[in-house]
Amino acid sequence: MEKEADIPELMTLWRPTGPVELALVRDSGWRERPPRLPGRPVFYPLLNEDHAPWIARQWDLPRAGEGHVTRFRVEAGFASRYPVQQVGGSTILELWVPAGELAEFNAHIHGEIELVRSLPPEGQVPAGEPSGWETGARQAGRGRCARVHRPRLCVRDGLPW
Repeated sequence: MEKEADIPELMTLWRPTGPVELALVRDSGWRERPPRLPGRPVFYPLLNEDHAPWIARQWDLPRAGEGHVTRFRVEAGFASRYPVQQVGGSTILELWVPAGELAEFNAHIHGEIELVRSLPPEGQVPAGEPSGWETGARQAGRGRCARVHRPRLCVRDGLPW
């Protein structure tokens, strides 16, 4: 049995992703982030969930036809070696991991990488939602959806989702 002192403190990170990256994560048994593509020198997971659905909707959905948000935990002490970058508003914080260090970073992930949200292509209803899901969400007070350029941007509690 592990002693409490042997359990490292964990940091939760989020990563918006398209279908190709998600398939590679799935192929790893939900244990590893895939290597970065050539010309992509940094792996940059988010330190909070707030902005991840917006990125998935604005970047992955139009380019790949679907967008997803994943969540995973990494040892906080290990992650502290990487700089945190504020890349927009005060809550848009990323951990910048050099691509060449991603294999070592993966070795410090605890548990499985979780798929926490999938965004359907424009005009499709999310699985398990009634056909009037935007209206229902608004009526239930869960959020509202509006067209902001393209694609649709949904907001709940003032945050994109």
